[in-house]
Amino acid sequence: MGSVTATVAPPTGAHVTPWFRTFGAIAAAGFRRHATYRQAAVAGLCTNTVFGFLRCYIFLAATGAAGTVAGYDRAQLATFVWAGQGLLAVIAIWGWTDLADRIRTGEVAADLLRPVHPVTSYLATDLGRAGFASLARLVPPLVVGPFFFAVYVPRHWATVPLFLLSALLAVVVCFGCRYLVNATAYWLQDVRGPMILWTLGSGVLAGLYFPLGFLPGPLETVLRYATPFPSILQVPLDVLVEREPMATGLTLVAVQAGWAVLLLALCRLVQRRAERRLVVQGG
Repeated sequence: MGSVTATVAPPTGAHVTPWFRTFGAIAAAGFRRHATYRQAAVAGLCTNTVFGFLRCYIFLAATGAAGTVAGYDRAQLATFVWAGQGLLAVIAIWGWTDLADRIRTGEVAADLLRPVHPVTSYLATDLGRAGFASLARLVPPLVVGPFFFAVYVPRHWATVPLFLLSALLAVVVCFGCRYLVNATAYWLQDVRGPMILWTLGSGVLAGLYFPLGFLPGPLETVLRYATPFPSILQVPLDVLVEREPMATGLTLVAVQAGWAVLLLALCRLVQRRAERRLVVQGG
């Protein structure tokens, strides 16, 4: 038995361009990998569409006679639901256990011997996956929804690019959270406990089961700015439906960016700590 560690310096100077080329190649490989599972994509799309109808009718019923609730009108809620159904596959809150599985089997040792840091490699792969999901899982619900419901169309030209940036940051924030949950396998071996907590907590706190605007104002504010969960789903959807002024939307996206940087830095810190204690059989 022996310890396995890896030290990868961040790209500097002349190494920046090759680093980006490598990152792009890994992301492209992630895109191609997930593009091969076309039947799974179709099955997931059908499931999301069915639940889209159910959620949309429930949320519209919540508006009551007034036609509004928590700052959303009926059209905004319809857009919230259908965009959320598509974005759910892009951010991929649940189901990712690749790192935990490789830690449990010892295959993570191969990751540590590669010239690319594990956090960077898994992030690039996840961005490639998200790119395919954007085409196969995000666009169709946005097309289906308007055929059956009156949806909200953004009134400001800057909303769409801001939403795209927010969605990208949501993928990074969600990846950081999932990586940290998976990394508990370095200490626990069995991550079913942390995965269950993550599954239950993320769905509620990210705004999947209901918009966080349904909560009391102070509680929503605390969740928005003091936790990363709303940055995973709630913030991109609020930006898209223009629930609040553009200045507030920009502030929320800036908060997303801060969480993305913080979580990636924390992932690298946890990875470095884990490598100091990792022991692989036969290593």
